[in-house]
Amino acid sequence: MFETIKYEKVGKIATITLNRPEKFNTIRPPMPEEIEQAIIQANHDESIRVIILQGAGKSFCAGFDFSENLDHFNDWGLKSAQEEWDPGKDFMVATNPFYGIIPKFMSIWKSSKPVIAKIHGWCVGGGSEMALLADVVIASDDARFGTPYARVWGCHLTGMWIYRLGLTKAKMFALTGDSVSGKEAVDIGLINYSYPAEELDEKVMYWANRMASIPTSQLASMKLIVNQVFEQMGLQNTQYLGPILDGIMRNTPEGKEFVNVANTLGVQAAVKMRDEPFQDYSQGNKELKPNMN
Repeated sequence: MFETIKYEKVGKIATITLNRPEKFNTIRPPMPEEIEQAIIQANHDESIRVIILQGAGKSFCAGFDFSENLDHFNDWGLKSAQEEWDPGKDFMVATNPFYGIIPKFMSIWKSSKPVIAKIHGWCVGGGSEMALLADVVIASDDARFGTPYARVWGCHLTGMWIYRLGLTKAKMFALTGDSVSGKEAVDIGLINYSYPAEELDEKVMYWANRMASIPTSQLASMKLIVNQVFEQMGLQNTQYLGPILDGIMRNTPEGKEFVNVANTLGVQAAVKMRDEPFQDYSQGNKELKPNMN
């Protein structure tokens, strides 16, 4: 039994569903741990060849949950908003391969069974860091990918925005925090495919079944050889540095102000303060938002 996700299997395909729809599937304990447990379960099941990762409700994942004074961060060994920052403790937690959030997400990358991320609605912040670890990312045309933490209170964590985009595009998004639609994400090479929202389920199952027709060992070997190239390019080093910088950025004067506004005036007020100058995300027009109907 899981608290924040659902796990289902049909034939050769296992589906992991982020299951906090009322909160746009924002990340809080024990979601990273449960994702890892579900990935392990699918890898132990000899009948499973392919894993689908998706979100319940109107979005895939709107990032980390920074509501309720961030007290749930204590469950990860990180400080709440009211505690004095201990950089040594933060560093140890962030980089611990047995405890850190990113090592838990990396179970998606390390899974011998290929993972397809099915994206609709918002896929931003930590949600995008998670989704882009999948082997294949398929989105609705109107889904929105972005890293609003690039503006305040964060830093790249898994590094997949960098490795998927390359220098020129990665720098532009890193220095603006801008978002892109699912269709635009395909055009810039961030994800594999996008489709009209009403076709997304069918198309994802098409690709999942196509992969599931290949022997498990063959899928595992082809995934491993590709992953090894990026690990030789320094993926692990990036994932050490990113969470360390993220901890620092969460505790700059601007980062603390962002959390204080969220605690005193509400999360929407903090988001407005961050994004209103850019007129995007929740502050943008309908062309810059996913269709949430």
